[in-house]
Amino acid sequence: MDLSNENVIHIKKENIEYLQFKKLLEYPEIKHLYSLGITRDYRTAKANNEKIDIQKYNQAIQNYKDLCNEINEPPYTKVIKANQTHSDNIKIINQKQIDKNTENKKIETAQNADSLITNEKDIILATTNADCILFLLYDTENKVIANVHSGWRGTVQRIAIKTVQKMQKEFNSKPENIICCICPSIRKCHFEVGKEVKEIFQDEFKDIDLDKVIEETKPKEKWHIDTIEINKILLKRLGLKEENIIDSKICSVCNHNIIHSYRMEKEKYGLETAIIEKIN
Repeated sequence: MDLSNENVIHIKKENIEYLQFKKLLEYPEIKHLYSLGITRDYRTAKANNEKIDIQKYNQAIQNYKDLCNEINEPPYTKVIKANQTHSDNIKIINQKQIDKNTENKKIETAQNADSLITNEKDIILATTNADCILFLLYDTENKVIANVHSGWRGTVQRIAIKTVQKMQKEFNSKPENIICCICPSIRKCHFEVGKEVKEIFQDEFKDIDLDKVIEETKPKEKWHIDTIEINKILLKRLGLKEENIIDSKICSVCNHNIIHSYRMEKEKYGLETAIIEKIN
């Protein structure tokens, strides 16, 4: 299976596969990729501080090391990963904040954050997903990167929009200079919800033509919601250029044989990861 299209390239090697966005590849100062493959899992922690199997943890660290080697950055111990609590919390990362013992920890988790931003080089920002949306952002003028995790709750909380606004406030980023790449995630075709969730979207997005993003299924009393399109509408309103919003156009559920999907794997679901780094 080859997931390459007009926006992404599917890289296949002997033991590893991943996607890269053609648009970001135009900027040599940026390294990035989105992992593929359900035999690899990038879970380095469990929810509610549950203990994780040490063997699985060590394998996840090795998986991150392999990915980082793909972007020519062997010091994989500088990976900073959002802990992802489906919040709208955003954290700015710099070298001074990085734990000096990160090398011993193998990977550092940014506590209480679903979005990470940095303007410093040699810091790898990471998020994970299994159907949720991951956004990779790059301000081409001020050389600021961000990595955003947005499940449906994150979309309702407008975390991608708040990340761009944080970039504006902290780094003087201008939306028209920002590239936003949308990684594989669940799409409208499979994001089916009940009345309660549908009403949450209706209450929050009264400023959007909901007929374009919410569709009742047959039989009724279930609805499909296009969270990708909602985010695109909001990003364009904020000032991002349409040509700079780059969608992978890949559904994680439709491609669950190569992309982890919570809806398909249920409680045994694994995680894919997106990483981005500025190297100069």
